[in-house]
Amino acid sequence: MMKIVLVVAARPNFMKVAPILSELMKYPDEFEPVLVHTGQHYDVRMSDVFFRDLGLPDPHRHLGVGSGSHAVQTAGVMTAFEPVLLEERPDMVVVVGDVNSTMACAIDAAKLGIPVAHVEAGLRSRDRSMPEEVNRLVTDAISDLLLTPSADADENLRAEGVPPERIFRVGNVMIDTLRRLEAQAEASDVLAQAGVDAGGYALATLHRPSNVDDAAVFRGLLEALDWVQQRLPVVFPIHPRTRKTIAQFGFEAWVNGMAGLKLVEPVGYLDFLKLQKYAQLVLT
Repeated sequence: MMKIVLVVAARPNFMKVAPILSELMKYPDEFEPVLVHTGQHYDVRMSDVFFRDLGLPDPHRHLGVGSGSHAVQTAGVMTAFEPVLLEERPDMVVVVGDVNSTMACAIDAAKLGIPVAHVEAGLRSRDRSMPEEVNRLVTDAISDLLLTPSADADENLRAEGVPPERIFRVGNVMIDTLRRLEAQAEASDVLAQAGVDAGGYALATLHRPSNVDDAAVFRGLLEALDWVQQRLPVVFPIHPRTRKTIAQFGFEAWVNGMAGLKLVEPVGYLDFLKLQKYAQLVLT
């Protein structure tokens, strides 16, 4: 039997791991999946609701790493994950996406001689000022299996010298999750909760450090939101990071004065699918 550790850390990971774990669990005589949550997203609204919506079981291991600078978080994950690998002794570690935990867990496994499979390998922005780009590059460089979502990802890896026999195009696993839960999302009452009608609103998301940690950049984006909300209601599930910088830069009065901007708490996967489906436009 093959023991496979699957790592999740942040919301984008959950949608990618859910169909993989579901498939592995269909073959109990062949695979023993071990789900490890590093705790990079530790807020209930940012993590627990996604586990519930996606039908993910409770993780076998929760590392509880939490927030911190990139160095602190990466070091925390590596320190907490290594003992798990030494105890579990898996045959393979599967990491997904491009968050700090993806890179940290891949490094731990590689240094212990455990094969690493990277789901969503090969994606590139060509912008190394993005922490995610550095995570992608490092993870792909040390992974044994590079499982790509698209042809351009294959090309990127080949251009970087990755042997073709390590590259497997498997497609975008998030689509498996989308198709499985589309009908269920339809039952959500999130439009009524937000006070909007189907087709009569915009949906906005805004949280990347490059967008919200620089006052001048953030101001420009808020000016754009201001322009839109004067013409169409904007539903804005606000990330804790974004709420913090709004206060930090003194934008609270301005944002609170936008009558058409509907700030709501972070929503779960099913609610967000419905918001996205019926939005007139999406700003992200």
